[in-house]
Amino acid sequence: MSPPAMNISEPTAAATTATLPHKTITPIAKDAPVPVAGVMNGSTKTIEEMAGNWEAFSFSAIRESQVSRAMTSRYFADLNDYAESDIVIVGAGSCGLSTAYCLAKARSDLKIAIIEAGVAPGGGAWLGGQLFSAMVMRKPADAFLREIGVPYEEEGAFVVVKHAALFTSTILSKVLSFPNVKLFNATSVEDLITRPADAQGGVRIAGVVTNWTLVAMHHDDQSCMDPNTINAPVIISTTGHDGPFGAFSVKRLVSMQQLGALGGMRGLDMNTAENAIVKRTREIVPGLIVGGMELSEVDGANRMGPTFGAMALSGVKAAEEALKIFDVRKAENDKI
Repeated sequence: MSPPAMNISEPTAAATTATLPHKTITPIAKDAPVPVAGVMNGSTKTIEEMAGNWEAFSFSAIRESQVSRAMTSRYFADLNDYAESDIVIVGAGSCGLSTAYCLAKARSDLKIAIIEAGVAPGGGAWLGGQLFSAMVMRKPADAFLREIGVPYEEEGAFVVVKHAALFTSTILSKVLSFPNVKLFNATSVEDLITRPADAQGGVRIAGVVTNWTLVAMHHDDQSCMDPNTINAPVIISTTGHDGPFGAFSVKRLVSMQQLGALGGMRGLDMNTAENAIVKRTREIVPGLIVGGMELSEVDGANRMGPTFGAMALSGVKAAEEALKIFDVRKAENDKI
């Protein structure tokens, strides 16, 4: 069972401090009204009690600046806190979210940042193939569905989730309920932080370079839009196959001459593709683990099309690989 969702209380009129995760912030307005859901005649009401009584209904009084400060104070506290992370996951698709779930469940002490270029996390797992809604997972990936509590129909060698969005929304809610995980969506990884790894010119990956996605998309027509950074001893890249934001990390390794060339994703073959992706999820260069369809571009693996078991189990294996190397990479990272 995942930990309960983090509960953050708003400051009362008499409060002097408000506690946020990893940071304490002094509230701006001491005389701010206490936000109460569904206020009627000064009493907190349930949904059932509000029904049919809308003439007496009103929202709590609030200044617009309170909304802004409620968001920005938490976000900037997170930026400050996660500037030094333990693990950064690039890409919040089905593989990245599965990785985050397994890591956060196994190690509550690890600070895990997820960087997602899209506004909506989930990658291609909101729908099945060709925009059809059902999600197919070949066995034994049904074990992961049982782990997170997603119901499915049996179909012999595979199972079917009635809508892919049920899987995505479930795994997303469970990941975000962990107090040691922060999702930064609408944020792109523009580069990798590197350190020398050997005398032959090899590098160790020591973090990521980030920017707002909308900024990253306009570097060709604007200037002086420098990025931000997150240091971490282990990066797990799950950005998918080649595309506008896909296969970013491995393409960057080629341009840095840390990989000779990408193998290039091969044609669709479900029976070989899913096995290859799961089995070969691994650390590509020191500090960088690659999983999911991004790996197909490295190894020249086949694509599997509309079956999602390899994405979930590649995430399970990516988490396993990360925990194997974490202590070593952290010791290396702490030297600088």
